[in-house]
Amino acid sequence: MNNIKNTFSIKDLENLTGIKAHTIRIWEKRYNVLEPMRTETNIRLYDIENLQKLLNITLLHNHGYKISHISKLSKERIPQLANEIISDKSFKSHAISSFKMAMMNFDQVLFLKTYDKLLSEKSFREVFFDIFIPFIQEVGYLWQTNTISIAHEHFISYLIKQKLLINTEKLQIQEPTKHDKVFVLYLPDNEIHELGLMYLNYEIQFNGYKTIYLGESVPIDSLKDVKKYFDNIIYVCYMTVEPNKSLVNDYIKEVQKELLIDNSEFWTIGRMVESIDTKLCSDNLLTFTSIKNLTDTI
Repeated sequence: MNNIKNTFSIKDLENLTGIKAHTIRIWEKRYNVLEPMRTETNIRLYDIENLQKLLNITLLHNHGYKISHISKLSKERIPQLANEIISDKSFKSHAISSFKMAMMNFDQVLFLKTYDKLLSEKSFREVFFDIFIPFIQEVGYLWQTNTISIAHEHFISYLIKQKLLINTEKLQIQEPTKHDKVFVLYLPDNEIHELGLMYLNYEIQFNGYKTIYLGESVPIDSLKDVKKYFDNIIYVCYMTVEPNKSLVNDYIKEVQKELLIDNSEFWTIGRMVESIDTKLCSDNLLTFTSIKNLTDTI
């Protein structure tokens, strides 16, 4: 447990809760809602208990409660009230807050309890779109701002992957109902961010199509081999960080030359698509800005 990050700067709290550091300082000074520790140089540090309390306060505040009223509530009453007022409107933010706490504490029990509660009220697709996608986006931001470590990101990503694999397996035992095309899903060389591609694999199978999931870091030469076995292939490539901006257009040109010489199609999604020259796009080479855009096209 000694390696778990259990103290946070005020900037960390801002990143995790969405409440500006200036506002946190005001709430702390005027209403004494948090009890920070201080370093020898008088820098504020906050523990996990303060983080949990601020997440609950944020929920109450967003729900219309004034901070002056919240500050008068007992330590026990704040989380009770937060649970009582959870509605469809606030359910999403509450679930994401719980997942954040699970991630920060490496607490898989909290993750599973939160997930099971979500699944009792929503379908897996709704949980992924409404909760997991915005949560994953927040995790990326928290990692970029050094609020969390790579260990936090890998821990929570693995738990989400588990749920994706379980739900995908349920679809894999069913025969495809549509046979006019086959989807081949992969990540390009040196790309390891797999969650988005895994969900697309689930979604495409949910829509009745056969998929061939190749996973991470697949060279174009290996993709050519699939042509020996299937016609009407749609290659789905998820580009989060690779190929980088300077190489992505050369990569697309190579795809056109090696893969799109018949009636195959190439669909790509991810952060790097923003750097693709639109002149390279065509009827059989499509780019997508979001998972929803792509799934709507299936």
